[in-house]
Amino acid sequence: MKQCKKKYFITVPALFALSMLITAGCNNPSEQEGKALLEPAPLVTSITISAQDTQPTHRFPGEVRGRYETALGFRVPGKVIARHVETGTRVKAGDLLMQVDPKDIKEAMTAAKAQVDAAESQYKLTADLLKRFNALYEQDYMSKAEIDRYQNNADSARAVLKQARAQLTQAGNQLDYCNLNADDNGVVLDVRAETGQVVAAGMPVVIMVKGDQREVEIFVPENQVATFSPGAYFHVNFWALPNLAVQGQVRYVSPVADPITRTYKTRITLIDPPDSVRLGMTASAVSAEHEAGSSRIFIPMSAVYQTGDAPMVWVIKDHRVGQQKIRVEKAGQGEEIQVIEGLSPGDEIVTTGVHKLSEGQLVRTQP
Repeated sequence: MKQCKKKYFITVPALFALSMLITAGCNNPSEQEGKALLEPAPLVTSITISAQDTQPTHRFPGEVRGRYETALGFRVPGKVIARHVETGTRVKAGDLLMQVDPKDIKEAMTAAKAQVDAAESQYKLTADLLKRFNALYEQDYMSKAEIDRYQNNADSARAVLKQARAQLTQAGNQLDYCNLNADDNGVVLDVRAETGQVVAAGMPVVIMVKGDQREVEIFVPENQVATFSPGAYFHVNFWALPNLAVQGQVRYVSPVADPITRTYKTRITLIDPPDSVRLGMTASAVSAEHEAGSSRIFIPMSAVYQTGDAPMVWVIKDHRVGQQKIRVEKAGQGEEIQVIEGLSPGDEIVTTGVHKLSEGQLVRTQP
């Protein structure tokens, strides 16, 4: 018995339709996604924003000082014979602070008086002679040359008298300079000479704070000096007054660092401080913008990249990255930058390879 064998023939149109079906199956989105999942995700370095990154800025220790501090000294040399003030003494303008021995200056003044007396006598004599011989000259009993000689003598005597009187006035001033008086109301900050000590002219012997305006003097390291600019507000606390905080405003920042400490002297004026804030108290200052509770986040500069004019970071969520726009203020310490808007504690961000990522990309992280 013969078996009948059937032959099947595939036409060209059918073959084309079959190839289209196979191609469509390969382009299925779900299959593409599965294929992508099989590819290894890039390995990135990340950090998580913690509460530590949002702490307030450093506190800068300092000391309460006077706004106007003046070093007072005698204008004449001498031996200190009396001291009438102590450190902390409140004085008024004109109060006697210290005295030096006026003995030598009194003797100089006596000599100056004697010179004045002698000069006055000589001038009186020459003036009388000139008057007498001038009358004879008018009657033609003397020549013009003779009367000119008497006139010259009188003029010279007058000049000598003027010089002697000036020396007497100077001696009187020096006698007054033996007393050191306060030139304004204020407080004695320091006394640098004692009774019996010989001081030179101009040597500071009393340091005085004029008026009641008080400031805090601090020394800022060079990596923090950008935080301090004239007019910036700070909150000032005091070690002896733990429950008191006074607002202050930066008045002065030294343009040159100390050659030894490499710090910048800064003065913060206290605004309406109470009387309990005294000169010499230990104080600390912190920027009013960065008080506790305010957002201060510093991240590595390598985590930031630019998209147009806006700085961005990659935030990791569920192992995928997404763009996050941020607002930055200024550079921080070292290779950090301050973020003032766009990030919160708990956010995980990419810190390396930020230019090789795309929105929604799956990543693997390492600390």
